[in-house]
Formats: sequence, C-alpha cells, structure tokens
Amino acid sequence: MAEVRPVTVKLEWNGDLKFTGRAGQQVVPIDGSATSAVTPVQMLALALASCMAVDLVHILARGRHPLTSLSAEIRAERAPAEPKRFTRVYLDYTVAGDVLPEHVERAIDLSREKYCSVWSTLRQDIELIVAYTITGK
Repeated sequence: MAEVRPVTVKLEWNGDLKFTGRAGQQVVPIDGSATSAVTPVQMLALALASCMAVDLVHILARGRHPLTSLSAEIRAERAPAEPKRFTRVYLDYTVAGDVLPEHVERAIDLSREKYCSVWSTLRQDIELIVAYTITGK
C-alpha cells in the first residue's frame, strides 16, 4: 500500500482580504471579498465537486465506461448565522459518453461512501444530494 503523506500548503496574505495559496509549484489566488478571485467557501465547494469528479472519472475509466466529458454544478445552502456553514449541498454532474445510469450511480456511491476525502472530511450532518444527467457522446 502506498504511503499516505500529509497535505502541506502555504498561504500568504497580500493585503485587504486577498491571499495567495501555494501547493508545491501551483499558485491559487484567494479573495475573501470575491472581487478578484474565488472565496475560501467557493474553494470548498469546488474541492467537493472536483474530488467526487476525479473519483467518477477514475471509477468509470477503470470499468471501461468511456467518458467524453464531465462537468458539475454545485449549489451549497448555508446556515443563516455565523459561521454560515454548509447545511445542504446539491451537486449535479453532466456526463457524456458510452455510460449507463447504473455505472454512474455506482461511481457516485463509491465516491461518496469510500473514496472522496473532501466529503469524508466535512460534517456528516450536511445533506448531500447528488444528481446526474447522461448526454450523448
């Protein structure tokens, strides 16, 4: 089994509510006011959508169910009071390729229950609703 190393990233404040995140050689702008970059909360939503998307692509490819494209839209409802955490998340994937609904459903279930570390890290009282649409090739 491969060694699981800790995640190490760096964050630098650039003034106002702007920051630069660094993960190795990768640079990510962050803006708490959402004027010049994504906010931390938007990044969290993107992290969840992309974590599950990586799983879907990987699981479907290993099952020899070829994808031609995959996209996602996520809408996260938040509590009205601070810290305004996520309370319900709607995640909607659009999958194109030669895949059957049962294959996509199985990939979603595996991601949600076993593989997606972002989802597993979030509070388990968050309602997660995942839907999908399969389009033509």
